[in-house]
Amino acid sequence: MTDKYDCVIIGGGIAGLQAAIQLGRYKRNVLVIDSNDGRSNLCKNYQNILGWPAGISGQTLRETGRKQAKSYGIQFVEDRVIQCQKELAGFHVITNSYTYEATTLLLATGVVDRVPLELQQELYPCMGKTVYVCPDCDGYEVNNRRVLVIGSGKAGANLSLVLTYWTNDITYINHDKKEIGSLANTLMQKEITYKEEAIKKVIAEAGMLKGVVLQNDEAVYAERGFLAFGGNKVRTELGHDLGVELLENQHIAVNPRTKETNVSNVWAAGDIVAHSEQVTLAMGEGLQAAIWIHKRLLELDGKKFFDKK
Repeated sequence: MTDKYDCVIIGGGIAGLQAAIQLGRYKRNVLVIDSNDGRSNLCKNYQNILGWPAGISGQTLRETGRKQAKSYGIQFVEDRVIQCQKELAGFHVITNSYTYEATTLLLATGVVDRVPLELQQELYPCMGKTVYVCPDCDGYEVNNRRVLVIGSGKAGANLSLVLTYWTNDITYINHDKKEIGSLANTLMQKEITYKEEAIKKVIAEAGMLKGVVLQNDEAVYAERGFLAFGGNKVRTELGHDLGVELLENQHIAVNPRTKETNVSNVWAAGDIVAHSEQVTLAMGEGLQAAIWIHKRLLELDGKKFFDKK
């Protein structure tokens, strides 16, 4: 049993929602399949978006975006896509519970930041409020503050160096105790405190990071934190199976104008595309992809019309 859509959007985060809204305004028959476990689910406050000087949470953006998209007739289902199959007339999109047909696909599955399981319960309520992952997005939030960089190896060391643009009070805790090589000397030169010790406990209250307790029972206090464990998961498995071109870092290569991949009628937008990972860029890419998806659908509709003559 299948349902046929002009476009199936895989991923209901910021890029997917913006694309859905635009396609809804084109009066297209669109389904958004969302697994409901992306970055925007976790972020408690985006603070670098035009129009929200006090910030806005990912959850609020998602809820508002879904309501807006539904007003244009966009359909949503919470499920996980396990396979996409390219067919002569489009695609089969197979989830854990159903199979859908689509003329076009938009991949907007995003990135998952690697955070050790033992730290997630305390850190997740702080995400976007006092704990961050992107210095371009939130470096300003640690301006002249005491900062903990919680990370692993060279990823954490390099981020610590980047943050010296905003603050000189930085402690880097190498939770995984991975090698940092000559970066140890660079950290010392920049007067960054370096601790190669696992974290026993995160001290946080109501989304406000206070510090951490290390395995050796040393307490390290701070006002803000950044995470830099490296090894983030780029969710491009579905694209790979379709033959979409992936870059060395596993992000998807797209046409910069249209956001279409090398596979005809497959588009990609948001954090899985190769760029600086930002909410506003995700919005722009989702919108851009939707415009060109509509143009392709017009071409296909015209071809069907003329083929009947």
